[in-house]
Amino acid sequence: MLETMPSSSSTSNLRSKLPVRSVVVGLCLGSVLIVGGCEAPSPETFPAQPVDVVTHASPGGGTDGTARAMLVGARDALGANMTVLPKVGGGGLVAMSYVSRRPRDGHTVMGITPTHLFALARGQGPLAIDDLVGVARATDDPIVVMVRAGGEVETLEDLIALGRERPIKWGTTQIGSVDHVAGAMLAKTAQTELSVVPFGGGGEIVTNLMGRNIDAAGLNLTEGLDQIRRGDFLALAVLADQRMSVIAAVPTAAELGYDVQFSTVRGYVVLKGTPDDRIRALEQALLAGLAHPSYQSYLVGSGLDGSSVAGAAVWDDQIDVMYEQAHTAMVELGLVAD
Repeated sequence: MLETMPSSSSTSNLRSKLPVRSVVVGLCLGSVLIVGGCEAPSPETFPAQPVDVVTHASPGGGTDGTARAMLVGARDALGANMTVLPKVGGGGLVAMSYVSRRPRDGHTVMGITPTHLFALARGQGPLAIDDLVGVARATDDPIVVMVRAGGEVETLEDLIALGRERPIKWGTTQIGSVDHVAGAMLAKTAQTELSVVPFGGGGEIVTNLMGRNIDAAGLNLTEGLDQIRRGDFLALAVLADQRMSVIAAVPTAAELGYDVQFSTVRGYVVLKGTPDDRIRALEQALLAGLAHPSYQSYLVGSGLDGSSVAGAAVWDDQIDVMYEQAHTAMVELGLVAD
């Protein structure tokens, strides 16, 4: 079971990720020479250029919407231009590859979800878990099993029964993503079958579910709440430990006998080696953006609340927890070797 709440006691010593200042042994082109190489000092004014917030999903999905809502207040707090820069594809690998080539100077921030951690757990991409330094968490958004309304499937049991007749066409954001693994674990627990259909992001899944090109998907409320309210989508079950207040009539999967819990946690990181003072400046700016009324309204409209938001210490620990649990889930599904 992939849980998303942090456990500080179990992860506080997992890794040391923030830059460590070493003994000064000389000078290097006007900079301080650090054991192992030269590190340019942070300029008095940061940022010195626009800050890119790199995302892995196509515009229109929950990851894109979350970043854009957060930046409304973060730009003012940082006193600089901040823009969303989509790098779509490969289940986060394209975004991670791009970020890995950028200077570790605070001008590049990466939005991550469990999808990135699942990729790292598979040993994919140019980064490792130790490269990620948490800055701020934006959402903790449980996955909700949704179908197109007006069809034969009206309950989770109907969907499970369908999968026993023929594989359920399950829309997902890349093979090995959290919504893929959530569906696979639900199918395994319920002894039914899935046929996974990958898309570039939540927006594409919504479009194809509307068009009945797929049978079901594990979406977040940030992606499907408008369609639920209009009566286009039917929510069958919440993959969390408790119901969500905005769709209080929808049971959890555990209530129905399938103890499967997955959540799309969205947050922001920089890479190890980014100066401490810049990480702190980014944390303050992002938290200001996440506390801004426009972002809080976005959370409420998505069926969430302020408890989704967390600072660097909590988020950094949670990244470790999710990585370990992602690896465990993938081993159980036979997606990676133990």
